[in-house]
Amino acid sequence: MPSFRVIVAVGRLRPAVDPRDVEPAVAAAARELAVVEATSVDVVSGEARITVRFTEDNAGTALRVAEHTVARLRTFAEVGAWRLTERVGGRWYRRA
Repeated sequence: MPSFRVIVAVGRLRPAVDPRDVEPAVAAAARELAVVEATSVDVVSGEARITVRFTEDNAGTALRVAEHTVARLRTFAEVGAWRLTERVGGRWYRRA
């Protein structure tokens, strides 16, 4: 089964949001629709990013998972740019 990841830039948290709650909630949102392989929070070039890696049958259904995940993140924080990538062989290719 293909592996995908949604990578989302995270901005300011909403009032009263505990930063420790964000990653588990976003992973849970993806888990509602797909099998989650891994999650991480990173800072790249001064920008916070959440990455959720998951499996799905094809890019169309993976896009639905990504959109659902981003929508859940919006309830916790401002959301910047995001992208969906698919692993093919040893490389990641952008799908959305």
